[in-house]
Amino acid sequence: MKRRMSRILALTLAVLCTACSGRQTETEYGDSAVYSAETENADTVKEETTGSEEDVVPMNKQTGSGQIPEELEQIPEEYFGAASEQGTVERLEYQTWESMSYEAQTTQLTKTAYVYLPYGYSGEQQYNVLYLMHGGWSNEETYLGTPENPHELKNVLDHAIQDGRMTPVIVVCPTYNNTSSEDSADYGLALRLTDNYHNELMNDLIPAVEGKYRTYAEGTSWQELTESRSHRAFAGFSMGSVTTWHTFQYCMDYFRYFLPSSGNLTSDGAYMERLVTEAGYGSEDFFIYAMSGTEDFAYAAFTNQIQAMINAPGGIFVDADNERAGNLAYRVQEGNAHDGNAALQYIYNGLIWLWAEEK
Repeated sequence: MKRRMSRILALTLAVLCTACSGRQTETEYGDSAVYSAETENADTVKEETTGSEEDVVPMNKQTGSGQIPEELEQIPEEYFGAASEQGTVERLEYQTWESMSYEAQTTQLTKTAYVYLPYGYSGEQQYNVLYLMHGGWSNEETYLGTPENPHELKNVLDHAIQDGRMTPVIVVCPTYNNTSSEDSADYGLALRLTDNYHNELMNDLIPAVEGKYRTYAEGTSWQELTESRSHRAFAGFSMGSVTTWHTFQYCMDYFRYFLPSSGNLTSDGAYMERLVTEAGYGSEDFFIYAMSGTEDFAYAAFTNQIQAMINAPGGIFVDADNERAGNLAYRVQEGNAHDGNAALQYIYNGLIWLWAEEK
């Protein structure tokens, strides 16, 4: 964004978010990669239970997200102030397990996520859900803030819903931080934690959220959550984008929509195709809306991944502006760097597109 938001302090270290070719066991970043200090705290953000492989779950009818414009929209200036119709931010605590030994389930953790509920939220109405992951040097408070100190993203959501620009949704901000709030500041550790995060996401966080709030899931069983996958999206910027790609890798049963921005996983398009086919899905079963900026250090590697996916031999990834024509859209903002301004713009553009035909 050309606009400098009053509370953003974008501290960016020199970074090379490059990916190695070919499938790797973990996230495919080169050993020389250094991560950026996004400094996304209260003062800086303006910026399994799995079913059996033999189970067959019918694909949901598409929910009808809208047409993606050629250019990304800027957030209106007035959206950063308080709206007259205000949603709320709630603190949600839930139980999970230490990430590195998750399968052994020997060390239980109590973690916190922050949940945005739109103005007029009612338990009588069903809501779509966006799970939004922070990047490095950040935590679950980064985007929404807290009930006591909400951040400007809340105002943006309030205004966009009030003006009919986006459908009322629930937004959930968790963290991949594990035993320390400083975990996301350790690049190598963060890579491992984002790769592991699907365990907590599927088994603990989603049931905690959708067991408490009214969504399209009729319950929290594997079947009930997979049957409502078209009403669930995952998004993230930078290391949150890496988490988004891992969610695509492991959690297609639970999500239809993926919004990665400025953080890549691999340059192997065929590998990305195998993630889809080995999960039992096809090109009609998901949509990826990817975004980045020309001045972002991650732009080149991120663009390489998108191009590799579109050019992959199986033809699974189809470049398109809407769900009827394909399953992958990529938009680039001229001049955007790797900072909180860009992150907020991408979140806003994703949300005014998601489930747009339900408005």
